[in-house]
Amino acid sequence: MSLLPERDAAFEHPRRRIGTEIGIVLALSLGASALYSILSLIARLTAETPLGNQSTGINQATSTREWLDFTNQFLGFALGLAPVALVLFLLWRPGLSPFTQLGLDVRPRLLARDTRRALFLVAVIGIPGIALYAVGRLLGITVAVQAAPTDQYWWTIPMLVLAALKAGLTEEIIVVGYLYKRLDQLGWGKWKVLIASALLRGSYHLYQGIGPFIGNVVMGLVFGWCYRRWGRVMPLVIAHTIIDIISFVGYPLALAWWPGIFGVTGK
Repeated sequence: MSLLPERDAAFEHPRRRIGTEIGIVLALSLGASALYSILSLIARLTAETPLGNQSTGINQATSTREWLDFTNQFLGFALGLAPVALVLFLLWRPGLSPFTQLGLDVRPRLLARDTRRALFLVAVIGIPGIALYAVGRLLGITVAVQAAPTDQYWWTIPMLVLAALKAGLTEEIIVVGYLYKRLDQLGWGKWKVLIASALLRGSYHLYQGIGPFIGNVVMGLVFGWCYRRWGRVMPLVIAHTIIDIISFVGYPLALAWWPGIFGVTGK
C-alpha cells in the first residue's frame, strides 16, 4: 500500500476547480440574489398590478421592538460580510495578500488617489443613476423603492451607513475583484468578463424593475472598465458606498420633494 497521499482529481483540473469555486461563492452570495430577483420580476410582471404601481423596500424594520430590530439589522450587516471574507480567504496565498491582489490595501497616498477617483465615479454614475430611476418611474418600468424605514431611531442613520458599506464591499469585491480574477484565470477574454460581470450586477437588481437593471448594467460596465484601467477595487468600494449612503439617508428628503416619483403607490 502506497504511503503517498491520494491525489485529488479536482486539483489535477484547475479549470474545473475554479469553476466549481465560482459557483459556490455566487450561490452563497449575489448569484442567489440574482435568481431570487429574476423570480421576483416574473412574479411582478404577471401580477394584476402594473409594474410602475408596485413597491419594494430595503433596509426596512425587522421588528416593532427597537432592541430586536437593532440586533437583527446589525447581525445582517456582520453576517452579510461572510461571503466577502470567504473570497478574500480563497484568494490568499503565502506571501500574497488578497488585499494587495485586488487593490484593497490602505496606504495614505493610495487612499487619497482612490478617494479622488471614487468621487469622479459618484459624479459619473450617481447623478445619472438617480435620473434614470426617475425616468423609469415615469415610464412605469421601475418599482417604487422604499430605501429607508419611515419610523427612525437614533441609530437608524448609522445603520443605513453600515448597510451602504456592506453593499459596496460585497458587490465590488465579489462581482468585480474576485470574479474578474477567477474568470481571467479561466482564460475568458476581457470583454467577456466585463459583460458577464455587468449582467450579473444588473440581474440581482431586477426585483426593482427594468430600469434599475439597465442602470446597474451600465454601472457594471463603467466600474469594470475603471478596475481594468486602475487595477484597484478600492475606488469602486468607496464610490458605491457613497452612492448608497446618499440614496438611503437621502430617501426621506427625496420622498418629501418628489412623492410622485419616490412614493409608494401600490402594493
